[in-house]
Amino acid sequence: MKFIKSFQLVLILCSAYAVLSTPRGVDMKVAKGRRGVLPSRDVCSEAQVSWTQVDQVLGRTAAAPVYGVHRYSFPRADMNVTVGSTHVNAGFALGSFAAFMLSDDDAIVMGDLVLSEEEVNPVMSALQKGGIQTTAIHNHLLFEKPAVKYVHYKGQKDLASLARTLRTALGLTKTPLTAPAPNNGTSPLPFNTTALDSIIGYPGKANNGVYQYSIPRAETIMDGEMTIPPAMGVATAINFQPTGRTTAAITGDFVLLASEVPLVLQVLSESGIQVNALHNHMLTDSPRLFYIHFWAVDEVVKLGNALRSALARTNSKKPGA
Repeated sequence: MKFIKSFQLVLILCSAYAVLSTPRGVDMKVAKGRRGVLPSRDVCSEAQVSWTQVDQVLGRTAAAPVYGVHRYSFPRADMNVTVGSTHVNAGFALGSFAAFMLSDDDAIVMGDLVLSEEEVNPVMSALQKGGIQTTAIHNHLLFEKPAVKYVHYKGQKDLASLARTLRTALGLTKTPLTAPAPNNGTSPLPFNTTALDSIIGYPGKANNGVYQYSIPRAETIMDGEMTIPPAMGVATAINFQPTGRTTAAITGDFVLLASEVPLVLQVLSESGIQVNALHNHMLTDSPRLFYIHFWAVDEVVKLGNALRSALARTNSKKPGA
């Protein structure tokens, strides 16, 4: 209760500051809907709202905030999933996440939960009971054993309630709730990541034996009147999991406009990359976004060139922009 009251007080003070600091002639309704245009974004930030309580509820700390987004990861290390002869590492395709950011009046959380089929409906009910909306339920993989489902969600209310609801939902699963050991990023990868970065055209990062790319779109993504930063789950994700010295499995999803979907599908198909799914993750996004999930096991250089060709068909933000 103490946390909720202090959080509400901060929001009241921030709202008052926003009104006083908004330039004359600026429509407060418009300004309120487009987060980041008011000076209050800097004032009503991590400096004033303590995230320690959220860390305690969720049992771990978030990754370093990016544009005000606090992202918590919950790898399904309990799952033993294979696709053909490839064992799927938790950080490769079995990572639940929750991304939080402050809004003008409260807080927002978005993410997806990696679940067994038996966990889907109990988790969805727990989310709904706590005021978090399910926005999609579907697959990201094909031919995986055992079957895995992904529940996407969005909630908007006070920060403490969102965290508690997620903790309750996670408690209905076999997700390890003890924080994993810190990732030092030093696990050696057998292939040349510098060369791969050059092929892809963007910098990647090592994460517990997986090499990952996150590539934002050039457009401003909205959900209703809310600006959604890439870290909330609207950036193209590409993961490489080594299968040999020069080979890897790849998976992830391209975040696309409708006009880009057939172009990317064609590139993937012609390159021998399997398309696992085509679907939406949100209900009221603008522009409307479509997600193509993919899979392949092949030579790293060949895969990199194919993915780069697919990225060239998208309006992705230029490196360094």
